[in-house]
Amino acid sequence: MDVELVGRMLSTLPEDDEHPYRTGPWRPQTAEWRADDLEVVQGGVPTDLDGVYLRNTENPLHPALKAYHPFDGDGMVHVLGFRDGTAFYRNRFVRTEGLLAEAEAGRSLWAGVSEPPAIAMRDDGWGARGGMKDASSTDVVVHRGVALTSFYQCGDLYRLDPRTGDPLGRASWGGRFPAWGVSAHPKVDPVTGELLFFSYAREAPYLRWGAVDATDTLTHLTDVELPGPRMPHDMAYTTNYVVLNDFPLFWDEQLAAQGAFVPRFHRDLPSRFAVVPRAGGPVRWFEASPTFVLHFVGAWEEGDEIVLDGFYQDDPEPGRREGDDHWMRAFRFLALDRLQTHLHRWRFDLRTGAVREERLSDSLTEFGTRNESGGAVPHRYVYAATGPEGKFLFDGLVKHDVVAGTEERIVFGDGVFGSETHLAPRVGSTREDDGYLVTLTTSTDDDASYGVVYAADDLAAGPVCTLRLPERISSGTHATWVAGEELRRWDDADGVTAPAALGL
Repeated sequence: MDVELVGRMLSTLPEDDEHPYRTGPWRPQTAEWRADDLEVVQGGVPTDLDGVYLRNTENPLHPALKAYHPFDGDGMVHVLGFRDGTAFYRNRFVRTEGLLAEAEAGRSLWAGVSEPPAIAMRDDGWGARGGMKDASSTDVVVHRGVALTSFYQCGDLYRLDPRTGDPLGRASWGGRFPAWGVSAHPKVDPVTGELLFFSYAREAPYLRWGAVDATDTLTHLTDVELPGPRMPHDMAYTTNYVVLNDFPLFWDEQLAAQGAFVPRFHRDLPSRFAVVPRAGGPVRWFEASPTFVLHFVGAWEEGDEIVLDGFYQDDPEPGRREGDDHWMRAFRFLALDRLQTHLHRWRFDLRTGAVREERLSDSLTEFGTRNESGGAVPHRYVYAATGPEGKFLFDGLVKHDVVAGTEERIVFGDGVFGSETHLAPRVGSTREDDGYLVTLTTSTDDDASYGVVYAADDLAAGPVCTLRLPERISSGTHATWVAGEELRRWDDADGVTAPAALGL
């Protein structure tokens, strides 16, 4: 393995840190690496695996002003690339304005998720509630061959080279980037080449959605009026529609007026789904049972119906349990077993306005992905994460067969935690699960991290290959896969083996 340390960020975190989301599997990184010809510790790199797996993680560099939340950490993108039977790795901090300002100050300057905005040292923060640093650490997608990182409560989209992680500046869309910013979870339609996104804020109309075409031009930005400020986290799209939401989990209005942003679940209100024509037209609202959904898997049109799969929360506001320590009380909103997340399906009848729902699995899973190559088409397989009791970590993988109603399960092992897993279609693939599942794992026992590849159609066989990374990585949230044929200058070896060394 050819490894080079290309940069390091200064951290002021205490050496005796005890925070559960800055230690153990969440221990942040400060170093940036270039590694070619990764060491294969098991199996071999498939020659028909071609492209890049990108994963965003939260890596705090400074103590919080008051109370740290795992979503406050600065974005770092990990690049695991495959080509010609070999693999390479890069990792780079997302050079946000907030990261650079705090690096110069040597301390945190903005309030985090668990802090009131009023304590921020600067008043120019991002976020739907205001006063937050745009960490750009939540999500990553690839549009027009460029990686875009995003922040879950709205901010800039930061552009990176998906082969190297090198910064390419912020998205501007010809000076028409939305004033509210863009939320995490924009969607890329591989059929039209469009980027579909939403924004939300504390000011009316509270929600907007927009589209950017294949030439990187903002084609429209449309209001979707809500009754008040909400907390949408994801969206879905079909060939002709986008699906947005108004869930009954939102900030307590009285507390928000006092500067404290505490989510409350209103069990007497329905879930509402907005179906909006992509070509323009009136919004249609559909009511369903009350819940909150962090992540959708996908949607498609089936006759007069729109079918939508996502993860239904039985308990969006989990209460405290006897024996909970301080940290469990603070972070019970993150554990899958506390939220009781299940794969779920909604059907919206565009003709009658009726809604049908069904639970697709009794297993507790979340962070589901599917084969994205076909766009808004029906899927059979969903690849989702399992979590350990009471913690926000991924300890295994489930392959849901939503047609047969069966599941295949992988447990990573004691002390081993994974990443959001994505399917990489084999070169020339012909079936939905004709490809590889790619993820990153961290072992706290041997203090190391690995790139792991499974055959999507044969999980029982175990990993096809396991690759050692230069350093143990932190846990995080979302990832994506992009095929080599979609990347610019993918065949230019210099673009992969000689990235620019970055530093402040």
